[in-house]
Amino acid sequence: MHVTSSHSHMKAELKGTSISFQNPTTLFNTPHNPLSGALKGCLGSLDGACIEKLLLHCASALESNDITLAQQVMWVLNNVASPVGDTNQRLTSWFLRALISRASRICPTAMSFKGSNTIQRRLMSVTELAGYVDLIPWHRFGYCASNNEIYKAITGYQKVHILDFSITHCMQWPTFIDALAKRPEGPPSLRITVPSCRPHVPPLVNISIQEVGLRLGNFAKFRDVPFEFNVIGNAGPLTPPELSDELTSFHFEAMLSLLNPTVLNLREDEALVINCQNWLRYLSDDRKGGRQSLSLRDAFLNLIKGLNPRIVLLVDEDCDISASSLTSRITTCFNHLWIPFDALETFLPKDSCQRTEFESDIGQKIENIISFEGHQRIERLESGVQMSQRMKNVGYLSVPFCDETVKEVRGLLDEHASGWGMKREEGMLVLTWKGNSCVFATAWVPCEMRDHVGMDASMS
Repeated sequence: MHVTSSHSHMKAELKGTSISFQNPTTLFNTPHNPLSGALKGCLGSLDGACIEKLLLHCASALESNDITLAQQVMWVLNNVASPVGDTNQRLTSWFLRALISRASRICPTAMSFKGSNTIQRRLMSVTELAGYVDLIPWHRFGYCASNNEIYKAITGYQKVHILDFSITHCMQWPTFIDALAKRPEGPPSLRITVPSCRPHVPPLVNISIQEVGLRLGNFAKFRDVPFEFNVIGNAGPLTPPELSDELTSFHFEAMLSLLNPTVLNLREDEALVINCQNWLRYLSDDRKGGRQSLSLRDAFLNLIKGLNPRIVLLVDEDCDISASSLTSRITTCFNHLWIPFDALETFLPKDSCQRTEFESDIGQKIENIISFEGHQRIERLESGVQMSQRMKNVGYLSVPFCDETVKEVRGLLDEHASGWGMKREEGMLVLTWKGNSCVFATAWVPCEMRDHVGMDASMS
């Protein structure tokens, strides 16, 4: 990132956005400023701990509406950040962008934007999407763990119905269809139902969900698996003009009204599977009617439990960014999202377009976590432990992953860099990078189903 300085003025160029900073030299020339020594020592440093400290100083300044101090810390961060540098520099550039975006809302005149600050949202082809999910095992880990448990749960059934809530446009299912085609007793008929709309988050594709279903159907036909694809809800396909709207809304309340046996056309002779991949984080956990009311998140879990599914799969990133405190979210987010940046560093060059695009999608997530509050902040992850406790509180029992699933997941990870690993933790499978937790996978059944499913479900 190129920086031009003078005694009275500084401009930081950040991906087409020009931000005017006030004179930063006062930060270092004020002897009684408690931050001056620490920040001056960090100037030019690439140490992750030092960068995190700078980010927290900036967040604290913004939380206390001290725009002058925030600008000065941003100046220091700007000397470290680079969208084409190493892992820490690239990650810092996205955090700096998010902090500037937040500051511009607090004090638009002090943080004057020249040009657009909107992250360009790209539409992928299906081929590009396949490459996206194959790049690192961030998504494939959950696919593999879930598909193996689903395959086990539907043993003996000739009809299977999957209610799929995910953000990756059914990329999970070709591998599963292929596995069904190889089933010794012959494939069951497969029905997949998806909602007509999804959260407006990456990855985004250039075809409608109906077209996705047609392509899945063609593949299933090729593999001789009887197949049906249903879309519930009235929303039309996502059009490019909608993508430019920064605050497009996703009406979960309307979706919840569709989760009943009639609309879903549930059939008694089908094994019902509920699949949730990177989905629950987008359901609000606010209780609008007080403590006695259910949040949308709990209401969703209650509704799908009432459908008597054979198994429920829940996969998401193992990270808690639900805190109201900006400083808490920055600490957690910085240490968690360092992982994909570091993983990409191991095998893609700094000027790789594929790497830049993947990081840009993560940057969109960072901006939402840091820049926004209230209903506009839609990224509200819970850790695997927190989500597991929620499932138990709502009335689910944990289903431990079988040894065959563990073996399959390990085989998948062997195809990637040596830093990837997996651990078993409190009924979960957890994807790790250099020992750091990344993504958790869990399997559940309703308490009422325990005696019917023949599984080793437990409360622990």
